[in-house]
Amino acid sequence: MANMTSTEWALAERPVGMPKLSDFQKKTVDVAAPGDGEIQVQNEWMSVDPYMRGRMYDRESYVPPFQIGETMQGGAVGRVTASNHPDYKEGDLVSSMAGWRTAWTAKPEAVMAQKLPDVGLPESAFLGIAGMPGLTAYAGILRVAELKEGDTVFVSGAAGAVGSTVVQIAKIKNCTVIGSAGGQEKCDFVKSLGADHVIDYKAAGGFQGLVKALKEASPKGIDVYFDNVGGDHLTAAIECARPMARFAECGMIAQYNETGQPTGPHNIIQVVGKQLKIQGFIVSTHADMQPAFFKDMAEWISSGQVKYEETVMEGIDKAPDAFLGLFSGANKGKMLVKLG
Repeated sequence: MANMTSTEWALAERPVGMPKLSDFQKKTVDVAAPGDGEIQVQNEWMSVDPYMRGRMYDRESYVPPFQIGETMQGGAVGRVTASNHPDYKEGDLVSSMAGWRTAWTAKPEAVMAQKLPDVGLPESAFLGIAGMPGLTAYAGILRVAELKEGDTVFVSGAAGAVGSTVVQIAKIKNCTVIGSAGGQEKCDFVKSLGADHVIDYKAAGGFQGLVKALKEASPKGIDVYFDNVGGDHLTAAIECARPMARFAECGMIAQYNETGQPTGPHNIIQVVGKQLKIQGFIVSTHADMQPAFFKDMAEWISSGQVKYEETVMEGIDKAPDAFLGLFSGANKGKMLVKLG
């Protein structure tokens, strides 16, 4: 059980507005052989996700902020290279929150590590379609939005890791699906997933254009809105919602790099008259759904009912570029960094 070194990324400065490459600092760290109850893991894949932007602010949230100079955290998948733990052996595939690094040694519970099931999926899928983004989509649309067969569902960010999964789950449940994405290539991708209507929000040109396109796609209004974007998308969804519609508030990427005073939906009063249910959610609250999620997702993927795309950057050096790419729409499906 030899010592190793790990290339890692830390926060050098707290970003103001859109993060820059200079906000990140690369370092090399020694990784010890595992002590009692510890495992040593060589990461093969790591994830970058929009929620990480929130951890770059020095403020209280549902997860603590990244500290300046300390290695950041995020989803990762790797192989056990040495073990001093009875439940893990060399070669086991594990997921953890010890991302932004190439290797680590720790007690599994310290980094939320878990052995991954053999369900016939590629390793990278456990960071996307069969990982946190997939479970986010699954819990958000089925439990939070209380999806019913025949619903008309509007999904913003529909070409992303979470949104593209929501589109497909809603189609499996026999719903009419309207997806929003930016640019022709991404709109074509969303259409290929089975969406009944796709709105190019870049061509729509803001709130009024979104409302017009949404009303054309759903003359009777929407029953469910799965929100990854916030901003004009949320305002348009309120405008086009049917009475008793359910909103699952997953993310609001339109505000993540906001430096001024963000404006809320000007039509928020309609929430009362339409009796809308608007509920924010965090995926970890719904961890009890994971066994059913693994089972359903393995079946859906093997039967061809669910497809997935990945945008992969190669090497730990590309981790900050991959993260910044999330905010310029550089990803189709899940954005990943291949480390192995």
